[in-house]
Amino acid sequence: MVMAEEKQTPVILALTGASGVQYALRLMECLLDAGTPVYLMVSKAAQIVLSMETELKVPAKSAEMARFFTELYKAKTGQLEVFSQEQWTAPIASGSHKAQSMVVCPCTTGTLAAIANGNSDNLLERAADVMLKEKRQLIMVVRETPFSQIHLENMLRLSQAGATIMPANPGFYHKPEKLEDIIDFMVSRILDHLKVEHSLLARWGE
Repeated sequence: MVMAEEKQTPVILALTGASGVQYALRLMECLLDAGTPVYLMVSKAAQIVLSMETELKVPAKSAEMARFFTELYKAKTGQLEVFSQEQWTAPIASGSHKAQSMVVCPCTTGTLAAIANGNSDNLLERAADVMLKEKRQLIMVVRETPFSQIHLENMLRLSQAGATIMPANPGFYHKPEKLEDIIDFMVSRILDHLKVEHSLLARWGE
């Protein structure tokens, strides 16, 4: 009997209004290149940061944004789905969806606080709440400095609830020569936790 090819489960990727959208864009590119389906959410604040930190003219509407990134990263048709913050009928609003991992990258301290307190006031917060209640993987790429006591307490609370707190703190022992090398350092660590194969940089000791 020939077994059907196992399909990869989707990864939820959420962009918020913190600086560092380059991390998220590179992560999305690597996930799509690896054949991983991606459920994407981009907050309104993140759309503003995209226009400030990149030269990309990203459409605001979900369907148009999906086409834009699909063409930009040469993804397969249907590999990338985009959901708006108010799209409560999206599959990621329920624990019955197939995604086993969610990455909030970059993550504002406001989003951090909302998820830590279970607010679920929009689809992004609800999707993160679902990951926690279902004991699935939630990676928070927090981008802020310095951290206040409130930020640290929220990170501790989420860590105790099962989330992985991964601040955007790239290393430099690989001797980066350009900005892309620094971005790839962080993205490689995220991909490692997602168990997605990559060759972004040599591993320690290799």
